[in-house]
Amino acid sequence: MLSLFISSIAALHALAVALPGPQPHPLSIALTKSFTLRNADGLVDPASIRAHITSTEAKLQRGAAAFERNTGKALFSTPPTKRAGESGSAPLVDDSNKIWIGAIEAGTPPKAFTIDFDTGSPDLFLPGESCGNACSGQERYNPSSSSSAQALGKTFQVAYGDGSAAEGDLYKDTVTFAGFKATGQTFGVATNATDFSQEKYDGLMGMSFPSLSNFPANPVFNTLVAQGAVPESVFAFKLASSGSELRVGGVNSALYKGSFTYTPVTKQAYWQIDGDGIGVNGKNVIKKFSAIVDSGSSLILGNSAQVKQLYAATDATEVQKGVYALPCDAMPHVSITLGGKAFPLSAETLNRGPIESSGKTCIGAIHGSDSIGDKYQWILGDVFMRNVYTVFDVGNSRVGFAELA
Repeated sequence: MLSLFISSIAALHALAVALPGPQPHPLSIALTKSFTLRNADGLVDPASIRAHITSTEAKLQRGAAAFERNTGKALFSTPPTKRAGESGSAPLVDDSNKIWIGAIEAGTPPKAFTIDFDTGSPDLFLPGESCGNACSGQERYNPSSSSSAQALGKTFQVAYGDGSAAEGDLYKDTVTFAGFKATGQTFGVATNATDFSQEKYDGLMGMSFPSLSNFPANPVFNTLVAQGAVPESVFAFKLASSGSELRVGGVNSALYKGSFTYTPVTKQAYWQIDGDGIGVNGKNVIKKFSAIVDSGSSLILGNSAQVKQLYAATDATEVQKGVYALPCDAMPHVSITLGGKAFPLSAETLNRGPIESSGKTCIGAIHGSDSIGDKYQWILGDVFMRNVYTVFDVGNSRVGFAELA
């Protein structure tokens, strides 16, 4: 069954109605994050973290399968381990530990939806009118209520390894994103799903490259770029405990300081880049590696052997496969070097919280996996992104990082 570890979300800002043509300035969406990896006592639940790792692994497996269908080439030199029963399709929504949420609008007249923005997947999914009790907590997209809706006569299906599934129809319609209007945008509309009730967000918007699409179709932002609707072909994230936002069509200079350090995308699928190293307490422990920058993941995930090597430099103990505990007051000084610049991770983001009632032992936020692609593949999720201002440059196929202001 899909994870249901979602708490209540804060009120979301409504989007401005888009003006005709490209706007002179980029616009922002306020973001809220709401999830829990803790039990009723407020303690971190290693099993929930393990489930989140498994979900991230499955997302990469689905993306790799879609990339191979679309391009005829393998995404990873060592394909991710595929779990029995899983399809190669993208999910309707990611699990509940991956939600940086804001608002979009779809249809004519426009209807607002609460969306999980995910740079680790490409497609837009919304719940449909006929989704039934499985989508009882969501706003529904009704094509008969939109004068710009166009049925494509095609369906999508997604099956999870745990038996959960979703299916629906493909439509084209107008999607308004941060005030910018994408016309004729292809997206999936769920007509049926299992175990999707009680979710407090409506759907998912992927922001990776089109080569991962299961439709296949351009992601919404790529459609905006192709239609000349945005002033710049970039979007940027600030992820923090407060003041989080997604900037569309530019960057917000008030949210960072200094200049950006850019690193090129190595393969236009995920936002995949090469890293220079990972240091622990002043020592470079991990050298060259490949990384996917993924707002749809709540963790930093790396090859199990490398993660074990990293924690060997600390006083840590593995409490579940790939999940490590260490003294709460002894979080290591970790830095990740990209484009020749070291970006330190705060102790706050590295500490997931206590695992026992004394509050002395905590879970570290860097986890191990053997099923995420190439041997030296890492996932840089929000544990990393909360320490930097991140710009995704579609036009120049690169990712930039700057210090937070």
